[in-house]
Amino acid sequence: MKKHFDNHNAIRLKYENEGVEGFYSKHADEYQNPHFEYIRQLIIQNEHHLDYTKGLDFCAGNGEVSQVWQELGYKDFVGSDCFTYNNYEKNFNIPCLKYSFEDIIKGNFEFSHKFSVIICSFAMHLCPEKWLYSLTYNLLEYSQKLVIITPHKRPQLENLAQIALTFEDFVLTQKGKKVFLKIYEKALNTF
Repeated sequence: MKKHFDNHNAIRLKYENEGVEGFYSKHADEYQNPHFEYIRQLIIQNEHHLDYTKGLDFCAGNGEVSQVWQELGYKDFVGSDCFTYNNYEKNFNIPCLKYSFEDIIKGNFEFSHKFSVIICSFAMHLCPEKWLYSLTYNLLEYSQKLVIITPHKRPQLENLAQIALTFEDFVLTQKGKKVFLKIYEKALNTF
């Protein structure tokens, strides 16, 4: 019987104790995002703000974002996750890209087309702060909109040069905590 991590704090503590890579090397097959319902709610209530016709579910996990796209009737999407790609492929019966933060930062990736949206849920806060600009900028080369869904105020990509927060929404958890959806775009030159 698989043990599921249904408590966000348990996952956070495992990240601290084992490191992110260590956690997923041991637990990738049993990982489930405990905040799936909040992800679903944010994606659905912001469908009018975003174009989901050609999406990249970056750091896809088990494909929570992709599942909601599928429920909404969208079919042209792909996931990317260097740790849980097997789960994604089992869930959707399509190949999953295996790009990590480091791959995107160093340019060791290739997308065959641009995306109408890239969504990264519950993962970008794990990226070291010194890498955030390169990661964000490189992702925004392939989509006009980068959406971050996070239970934190982090990452605060709006503090990065040439990156603008253009929209923000949130839902409340059962404990009254906010889960944010933030839309980022490249900032227009202001000179």
